[in-house]
Parts: sequence; C-alpha cells; structure tokens
Amino acid sequence: MTVLSRGTAEPSARPDRPGLTELRLSAFAAHRAASYPLGPLTLFAGPSGSGKTGALRAYEALARLGAGASLAEVFPDPVACVPERARPDAEQRRGFRVGCTVDGPAGTVRLDLAVQAEPELRIVGERLTLDGLTLLETALRDPGRPTVQAAWHTAGATPVTRAPLPDDLLGTALLPLRVAGKTDGQRLVLAAAEQVVVALRSVFVCDPRPERMRASVPCGGGRLLSGCDNLADVLLRTRAECGRRHGLFVNAVRAGCTGPVADVLTEALPDGTVRAVIDRGDGARTPLQRLGEGELRYLAYALVLLTGPGVLEVDPAAEVPSAYQSLTVLADGLDRCLDTRQFRELVTLARAMCERGHIRLVGTVGETAPLSESTAPPGPVSGAGEAAGSGVLTVVDLGR
Repeated sequence: MTVLSRGTAEPSARPDRPGLTELRLSAFAAHRAASYPLGPLTLFAGPSGSGKTGALRAYEALARLGAGASLAEVFPDPVACVPERARPDAEQRRGFRVGCTVDGPAGTVRLDLAVQAEPELRIVGERLTLDGLTLLETALRDPGRPTVQAAWHTAGATPVTRAPLPDDLLGTALLPLRVAGKTDGQRLVLAAAEQVVVALRSVFVCDPRPERMRASVPCGGGRLLSGCDNLADVLLRTRAECGRRHGLFVNAVRAGCTGPVADVLTEALPDGTVRAVIDRGDGARTPLQRLGEGELRYLAYALVLLTGPGVLEVDPAAEVPSAYQSLTVLADGLDRCLDTRQFRELVTLARAMCERGHIRLVGTVGETAPLSESTAPPGPVSGAGEAAGSGVLTVVDLGR
C-alpha cells in the first residue's frame, strides 16, 4: 500500500480509535525531511545505519511528551539527535523537528514540533492543526524566559486566546487544562488535543531480554515489563484469567518453538518464586531457561500481541474507555535472533491481532528479514525510503 497523501475523511469513515498514520522527521539524526506512513502493523526495514532505530526513538519521544514527560527526560542527549554535520545558525543554535499525524473521530490532526538542542534544550515552536485548520501555535518570543507564546483557536467573541506555556512541555498535552471548552472553537481544540494525547499515551516499548527471562521471578502484579523479565509471573495471571487467549498463546508457541508443545505452565519454587515451563505432553517439561534466545524473544512478542493495556506495563488514558483506544507496541529489532519460520509466524500473528484494531505494532527489522512473501511491490513515498503494504501490513524500506 503506497501512501502519498491523505484527504479529509467523511465523519462516517473516520476510525473510532485514534492512531498515528504518519511520522515526520526533519534534520533528526539520519533523517532529512522524511515522512513515513504508519499502519496498524508497520515495519521499518533496512541495513544498519539506515535510521530504523532513530525513527522508533522519535515515535517514543512523542509518546512520552504526550504523556507529560519533560523535554529533558525525553531527550537526555539532545545533541545526538541533531545530524552530525548540521551547522549552527548565527546565534549558534542547532535543533531538529519531529511530527506526526493522528487520524481518529475528530478528523486528521497534525502535530509538529521544532526543538532547539543547542545552546539549551527547549521547544521553540509547536503547531496543532485539524484538517488544515490551525488550532494551536507556539513560538519563542523571548529567549531569556523559559516560556513560549501560545495562541489557540477560540472562535468566540475573541477568535484567538494567547497565553505563555512552558518551553519544556508539550503544549498540546496541556490544552485540556487550559481550555474551558465553552465555545465551538474551544471544543474543537479539546477534541483534537485529546485525540493526539490518547494516541500517543498508549505505547508499550518492548525489548525482550532473554538473559533475564530465564530466571525465576517473584509473584507480583502480573503486568509485563518492557524487558519481559517477569514473563513467568504474567503467564501465571493470563492463564488463570483468560483460557481462550492462553490457548492462542500456546498455539503460537507450538508454531514457533521446536519440539512438541502441549501447554505453557508456571511452577512454584521453594523460594517463593515462579518459573515458566513448556509442557511437552509426555510428562516432560522444559524450563524457559533452557530455551534459546530466538525462542524466548518469539515467545515474549507472542504474549505481548495476545494481551493488552491491562497486562502490559503502560499508562493509557484512564478517562477514555478502552474500546476507544489502541495500544501501540514499539519493537526495535523485531527479527533479532529469530529464524525465518519464527519471524513469519510472528508477522502472521501480528497481522491477525492488528487487524482487530485493539493493538498496533511498529517495529524495525534488518534488510535480510523475509518480508517478500508478505508484501506487495513497493512504491514511492514522500520523504526517504519506500513503502509497501498488503492489507494491515506496511513496510517502510529505508535501504532504498
């Protein structure tokens, strides 16, 4: 599926769940004036150094800003995000731009940020637009003050409201606290801002660590950590709470792991911890500590795809019903340590789960990942790279 442009959708055609449909990066690490399409399942492919990880880091940065994190928390080393040979201006300033498009019930909302990395880290410009109408715009007026001048759409007796906002926080995330919602214009601003925040906040960064997954773990809250360290504890919970999903998980393990798989169980150990084991069906059980890195990473991703915000360690928008939210999983190196069979089984599972709409996946894979049978011939996309899609799956090839 080649994405060149998006028009304004009719209200009846707008998705119920907000989701990012485009990521824009300008002078950000290896990216130059690039725009990348995002679908329910998006894979950035290409060789090392092509910018795959940078694209995911930009997505994660936007997500954290949308959740209320400060600029310094999100970019602890902002200079590393500036292209190596980027020259400073006359005032020795260097920076980068990141942005995204969020489609949802309110329409097509664009968020664009200009970030100054040197001489000091700050947001120097932000723009929020809905179907081409500017709803929020900020600009740095006085470099000596830690604020930006913001103007947002009112459409009442006063067309625009102006006020200072902090230069280290995402203004869009602050709008629900600043806008009263008394006029149609203010309600439009709130709808657009909330759509962006809801789409950004529900993000789970997944990076399975096989060396940690092999150890037994104490029983806790049953929420899966980013490194999947506590996978055994989560399996104890999910097996008890939803037999159907556990059955799907066992089927996935059976398809991606060697040897017979009758069930995936947990065992309590004398020290009060639990460990996960694969029941071979003939009386034999294989502890996870004996599995290879590829099998463990495959198993972790399968569990993530078959669960949701109630199980994963994320902080979705509590004020919005879960039926109107999608969880986005960010997976850098999705194909790492996986063989061809495991990778294809994982992509098949991801496509099936993402098609249902409750979960989205944005991942990176190497240039040798076996994607040819899952995608249509690629076509040009605005910005760097090429993209191809087949139904739910979108592949952005940064190596072309």
